[in-house]
Amino acid sequence: MKLLRLKITAHQGFRSLQAGFEHYFRTEWALQDERGFAPFILAGRNGSGKSNLLEALAAIFYHLECIYLEDKPDSFIYEAQANPNGFRSEQASPDGFEIEYLMPPPPDLDREDDQVRIRIIKQPEQAPAWTLWNTRQEAWEELKAGRKLRYTLLPEYVLGYSSGENEILSLPFFKMRFIQFDEYWRALTQDLSYSDRPESRLVYLDSGFSQAILLCNLLLQEAAALSPFQEDIGIEALREFRIVIQLSFELDIDQIWAFGSQSASQQQSVEDIVRNHPALDSVDDGVGGYRYRVNVVQLLDGDDFDSDDSDGDDSNDNESLKERADKLKIIPRLKRCATCWFVDAATDTLYLDYYVNDATRQAFRENFDFAINGSPISLFQAFQVLLTLNLYSVSDQLKADLYQSDSLYVSESVPTLAADERIIRFKNVWLTKTDVAEPVLLKSFSDGEHQLLHTLGLCLLFKNTHSLFLLDEPETHFNPDWRANFVTRLYDSFGDADRQEMLITTHTPFVISDSKPEKVLVFDKTNGIVSVNHPDYNTFGASINKITMNTFSKRETIGRRAQDELGQFRERSTRPNEDKEQLITEINQQLGDSVEKMLLIKTILDRMEAQD
Repeated sequence: MKLLRLKITAHQGFRSLQAGFEHYFRTEWALQDERGFAPFILAGRNGSGKSNLLEALAAIFYHLECIYLEDKPDSFIYEAQANPNGFRSEQASPDGFEIEYLMPPPPDLDREDDQVRIRIIKQPEQAPAWTLWNTRQEAWEELKAGRKLRYTLLPEYVLGYSSGENEILSLPFFKMRFIQFDEYWRALTQDLSYSDRPESRLVYLDSGFSQAILLCNLLLQEAAALSPFQEDIGIEALREFRIVIQLSFELDIDQIWAFGSQSASQQQSVEDIVRNHPALDSVDDGVGGYRYRVNVVQLLDGDDFDSDDSDGDDSNDNESLKERADKLKIIPRLKRCATCWFVDAATDTLYLDYYVNDATRQAFRENFDFAINGSPISLFQAFQVLLTLNLYSVSDQLKADLYQSDSLYVSESVPTLAADERIIRFKNVWLTKTDVAEPVLLKSFSDGEHQLLHTLGLCLLFKNTHSLFLLDEPETHFNPDWRANFVTRLYDSFGDADRQEMLITTHTPFVISDSKPEKVLVFDKTNGIVSVNHPDYNTFGASINKITMNTFSKRETIGRRAQDELGQFRERSTRPNEDKEQLITEINQQLGDSVEKMLLIKTILDRMEAQD
């Protein structure tokens, strides 16, 4: 996936990006010369709009994803008559845009080119219009294919990460999580089948998902791919971990009706619904009544498989069918990989313990490589489904508000469940490190170590996909050495892969120094207008001071407090009765070495020489 152009045409613009904002990511000449992986580096002062570009891309692809998803939640409000393929204007952010990018043509699209150039134009309050570039006729032509083909022309995944509290970037991803939860919940209440993998291609990295990504990489990646983890953090191996799955939780009686028949003509009592639905159970409350529980993972467990044996013969063919069906279920696959597991009947909780060795890794390969050959993504998608179920406590009203919001703060609105209330959680992740004698818990790692594992783990997991990576300041917790190595680590993670697009916002000169000027986008906001330009100097290999002065307009090489101290010495140096030699001694005692200090001392010495 390669971005070519983005334009914001919404009347109100988007965030700080004004209406009419437009950026060309690549010229035709640059596209022909481009080889291999190279991220775009978005730099500039705080508030200059660089993060808003990431937010716009996330919102655009969320909007397109929603349009072409097979299932949509009832909480969405559609303008079905006027616009059957789109949303009301207040639900799309931005509501007007133009975007062009390259994707490999899917088999159903009759194209001879290795890449197809796609242009999507969405006018405010209208459905998006798709056109493809015809290289033979050198003209755009309307894409008349249906929803399914258009869905395959979107990026394979859109992956987001933010190191700070930029929740506007995370908002589209969280909306998509609720859509996926609602899809599962509808299948559960209506006793439908479920595919055991999320339909959505939006993935956002937060604490729960970062643990899932790390486990997938440590279990299924080749040792060579994990070398950055070993060289920077000293991780030798994953030793053991536990997965805890809450199999059921209690329902209020008013929630039972959702599991009943959808036919208005069929009257059912609560008892009838509970008795006839495989996910429901009643428990004597000890005072003459009942409490009701729902097996929330019922669609993910294969224990209740019932095949249709038309001839009544319970043959080996039927057994092989059951075995194949169970293999598609997430929980039986996790059990097959576990060293041991047990169910606590009192709390209806499944505990899966894994002592990691070659046999464990082989078990995960056999049970989670069938869907996506040779990739850890299949295991991650299983975790993704289970982690999404942690949203079960969110009310329908809050979900409806979130779906239609363009500014809701997720962390302040979505309740954070206690550990024992979550459907799935990871515990006791022990690893060995080269510089530590005994295994260490993952939770004991520093913020910088976690951030490196998050960002590089995301790259490793999705390196062979045609995906869009949106990384908002991914190196904020790194020490200077790790910041200087970060771009190299990205290249190491992707290797020869040339399928992905990556945008990184940063305030780190080291990241810019490892990037060609055509890949550096410098943002400036003047009088409310955001502009983007390439640096007017060669950034690759440029010194930190050069980048700091030219890109961030920071000419001083020392901190503000030290500058104030230096200013006092400078003022004293102008006094006629000041002992200049004593002043130089004080300057050397008080201040460390810097260009500013050397220039002041030189000025004082020149004055002394002039007086003599």
